[in-house]
Order: sequence, then C-alpha cells, then structure tokens
Amino acid sequence: MKSDNRDPLMNDTLQSIHTRRSIRVFMKDEVSDDQIAVLLQAANEAPSAHNQQSWRFIVLRGLKKQALADLVAVRSEGLPRPASALLRMAARSIASAPVVIAVANTGDLIEHGTDLFKVNKEIAYDFFRTMEIQSSAAAVENLLLAATSLGLSTVWLGILFLIKDEVLRFLEEPAGEFMAVVPVGYASRLSAGPQKQPFDAKVKYFY
Repeated sequence: MKSDNRDPLMNDTLQSIHTRRSIRVFMKDEVSDDQIAVLLQAANEAPSAHNQQSWRFIVLRGLKKQALADLVAVRSEGLPRPASALLRMAARSIASAPVVIAVANTGDLIEHGTDLFKVNKEIAYDFFRTMEIQSSAAAVENLLLAATSLGLSTVWLGILFLIKDEVLRFLEEPAGEFMAVVPVGYASRLSAGPQKQPFDAKVKYFY
C-alpha cells in the first residue's frame, strides 16, 4: 500500500495559496470561456460588505485588450521613473496575456450606505468607500487563487491605479474607485517568486 506523506495541514486550497505567483509574461495558449466563467464565479463568491457585491467584472480579449495595452503604454510616457517603467511592464503583460479581467467598484454600496447610516455624510462616504475597496480586493484574491488551482497564471496590475480615470473611461465604467486589472493565461516561464518575510515577524499575539 502506498503511504501518503502529505502534510495533513496542507490541503488543496492552502497549496494554491502557497504556489500562487505573479506572472507577467504569458504563452499564446488560449484560456477558454469555461475557465473564465469559473474564475468569475469564484470572484463573485467573495465576502462583501452588507452582501452588496458592489463590483463589476469586465473581460477583455483581442483588439479591445490590445487597445488597453496601447493606452497604458502611451500614458507611461512622460511619467517619472519608476512609475513609467512599471506602466510599460504592465502594458507588455496585458498584450501578452490571452485574456484580461478588470474589476471595478460600482459605487452602489457608497450610494445606499450613506443614506442608510445616520452619521456625518463625509464619515459615511469614507467608511463605505473603504468597504467597497475591501470587498473588491477579496474578489480579486479569489480570482487569483482560482486561477492558480486551474493551472493558470495571473498578475494584479495595481500600478494602473495611477491612471484609473482613463482606464475606467476606456472600460465604459463610471468614475469611482478602481480596483484591478488582471491578465490571465499560461506562464511563459514559472517563477520562484519573491522571498517572503517570516510570518512571525508580522504577527502580534495577545492572550
């Protein structure tokens, strides 16, 4: 009988978390619509403040995806380093991936929440704005881990926040809190990933 030497505390979910990497160069192999649907469903299952799911997912392929890459490359010109270098790198990642998934906040939670909570409007706006960002960040992380579990690779291009207004207009989304642009595909080359700091250096315990 073959013995199972796996760590009893390392299940499939934890393995996906452990092996996830940010990949910026992709092969030309296509990602199927069925695979994308799985990623979007996983993202949509994320916890959200008041269960409002105040996010929208925008899937880009082909000419529209390339147009986004061109926009990012053009906007990188004239910006100081390292922002310009990071935006050019993001443009190349978008261009090389077969599909890109953008995530935008809808503003629904902000709109409804500020009327629901009988507190100062400015405080309520900041509170629900933060809730929307946290919710969408959870959705993006679900998407990244789901992709890893399917053998796909991703990268969260946070640098695009610098040009969020232009990106939102390009995506035909209203002005608001922009969250993420995520290229999805098969890694051209696997990376070992950056060395993480020991978690015990980041933890405080109270007993």
